[in-house]
Amino acid sequence: MKIDAEVAVSAPVEAAELAKKAEAFGFDCFWVNETKHDPFVQLALAASSTTRIGLGTSIALAFTRSPTTLAYTAWDLQSVSQGRLILGLGSQVKGHVERRFGMKWEPPAPKMKEVILAVRSVWGAWQDSAKLDFEGRFFRLDLMTPFFSPGPIDHPKIPVYVAGVNEGMCKVAGAAADGLHVHPLHTVRYLREVVAPAVRVGLAGAGRKEEDFTVAASVFAAVGETSQEIENVKEAYREQIAFYASTRTYRKVMELHGWGDVCDRLHALSGKGEWKEMASEITDEILDEFVVEGSWGEIGRAVVKRYGGLVDRARLYLPFDGDEKWKGLVAGFRA
Repeated sequence: MKIDAEVAVSAPVEAAELAKKAEAFGFDCFWVNETKHDPFVQLALAASSTTRIGLGTSIALAFTRSPTTLAYTAWDLQSVSQGRLILGLGSQVKGHVERRFGMKWEPPAPKMKEVILAVRSVWGAWQDSAKLDFEGRFFRLDLMTPFFSPGPIDHPKIPVYVAGVNEGMCKVAGAAADGLHVHPLHTVRYLREVVAPAVRVGLAGAGRKEEDFTVAASVFAAVGETSQEIENVKEAYREQIAFYASTRTYRKVMELHGWGDVCDRLHALSGKGEWKEMASEITDEILDEFVVEGSWGEIGRAVVKRYGGLVDRARLYLPFDGDEKWKGLVAGFRA
């Protein structure tokens, strides 16, 4: 298993120094997200300040960009970073795709698979000087003249990860992607009984092997230097879990444990804007299923104990801030 760091920057320029520290602390990959800032700008800055650490998006939005646009950006970042990029893609939910980005919403699982295949077709045309000829249900790409082709690069094989929660997207990841980004709203039981079997179905259908696939998890880790600090983080996670579980997309995670009614009540509360009342729906029993806890010296071992054999790489949901205490996480994990 590998240990990674993910950041949530207030300004893109922060990514350069944070990536430099993550590399110095011994993390395997530096992940950025797409919430308030463009993830690719952050990774360009991170690439300029590092030489070894992996660089990835967790995630970049797939359905708000054309496959060719994604291909260009990833190709340039792979070249700039000398082969360290992992392109993590996510679908986002219908409301945001339509109302925040003004884009058309289409069936997410089949469209995600097609995005991956289309992007790889563009990369293949550039690397091998082959004719671009991709035709699918959602995209047709058949024009790439030499004037618009950046040409081959030294590291053309760019891993593509897909963010998935439900079985359909997990199957797509297994069938077409190189890895899966597991949503932080997960439990060990959900990984074993839903995610892993769905990925295996996708892999088998495509004639692929499990050893060629990577599962990466974002972990709700309550960590601190004192027991009170740990409890404070757990309470913050109680609110975050309530927020995620109020979305019907994630209902199956709750249903598996018999908490479907909790999801329904949370959805009703969110619809009325009663955000402060939602956290009380997340009992200690529920919290324990989602959260792993420990001091900075203990949390690395705790993550390995809970996720060993289930995921290939893990990172804390808690954003990496470059503080020296993160060295304890890496040391415990390596031990």
